[in-house]
Amino acid sequence: MEAGALIIFALLVLFAFLGLGVWAAVKVVGAAKRGVDRTITQARRTVEDTALRAKSLGQVGVPGALAQLRLDLRTSMRATQQALYQGVQTDASLKESIGLFERLSAHGHELDEELKRLEQEPDRRRIADGLPELRERTAKITEASDSLRWAARDRARRFAQDDLTSLSEQIEMESGALRDWSRESVDDLAAAAEATGATGATGATGGSAAGDGAPAAGPRPAALNPSAPAAHYPWQKTPRPEATT
Repeated sequence: MEAGALIIFALLVLFAFLGLGVWAAVKVVGAAKRGVDRTITQARRTVEDTALRAKSLGQVGVPGALAQLRLDLRTSMRATQQALYQGVQTDASLKESIGLFERLSAHGHELDEELKRLEQEPDRRRIADGLPELRERTAKITEASDSLRWAARDRARRFAQDDLTSLSEQIEMESGALRDWSRESVDDLAAAAEATGATGATGATGGSAAGDGAPAAGPRPAALNPSAPAAHYPWQKTPRPEATT
């Protein structure tokens, strides 16, 4: 029984690892595919924008006007999208603005597709008659897009200014506190030095007083003094000098 349970447990662990590996492989492949799709989309947009810019500059009449309208529309919408989606990472209140922008994007995509179809329309006169209405629609969408973008940027700039002002005030307060702390430290060190000097002087004075009360040092040992002359008594005979030959 124990051996069978161990085998079953080992199989379960093996299957779990296999499933985890398959899931990781699928995630990696999906991420790579999304990266490739994103790159292809960006490249396609770059090529299309370049073509529109060339048409707006190199062609006159209806084709140039349609290309310029598409270019203005796409440039404004893309800039607003980038500003909002980057700003929402630090300002959650922009989520409502993103919702409005998504609704505006639907109108923008619809107009862009219509302008794209009109580029292939052979009846240039009819398109020319409809250009004022197309310009008005484009202007409404781009003005709304620009309004959202600049409002988001003004909000971010105001928050940055308020944060900088608050930070500057805090730094000024901290700088003042540091300067006060430095002066107090110098005063404390000076007071401590004075107290130490006073204590040393008191100890020296006490030592001198104790030395005055101590007995004076005694005479040096006799061995260090010169020998005293021998006393001469009258009953002593004068020593006779030795005879010399």
